[in-house]
Amino acid sequence: MSFLASKAQLRASLLRWTLFLVPLIVLLGFVAGQLGSPNTAWFQGLTKPSIFPPPAAFGIVWTILYVMIGFALALVVSSWGAYGRGLAVGLFAVHFVLNLAWTPTFFGAQNIVGGLIVLSLVCVTLLAVIWAFYRVRKLAALLLLPYLAWVIFATVLNYQFMVENPDGGTSGEGAAAQRIEL
Repeated sequence: MSFLASKAQLRASLLRWTLFLVPLIVLLGFVAGQLGSPNTAWFQGLTKPSIFPPPAAFGIVWTILYVMIGFALALVVSSWGAYGRGLAVGLFAVHFVLNLAWTPTFFGAQNIVGGLIVLSLVCVTLLAVIWAFYRVRKLAALLLLPYLAWVIFATVLNYQFMVENPDGGTSGEGAAAQRIEL
């Protein structure tokens, strides 16, 4: 016998992983989103860059991207015996923790520069994940390309927030936070 599982077994494995990972990734994204909110006085007081999309776009785009990310991960995880599978999953785990850290950093800690640093790390680790996924399943890597485009846009947007709000959004009337220098 030259294979470990039939095609039907491999399809069933992909289906099980998809049914588990897609909702998990969407749920984790939702939970991270609850750790900070654009509905704060601090964020409302920020000068918005001209490229800032309508707020409703974020929920729609992230939901679609998280579904695609979950399916891409399921493709890799279900690729039993594929060379580089473990590395790909490990890189993804590190990357996804960084992804989830942005909202609490930017909105929760009200830290624009910290958010930019996190997003820069998200971009770099996502490139590594795409490379690793490509070595395991090409389709999985291709599914991450819209996510890469969005993360690059988010990084540029975060940078623009930093440029438009050099004080971090802490000066002016009605600021929600106060900057203290030691």
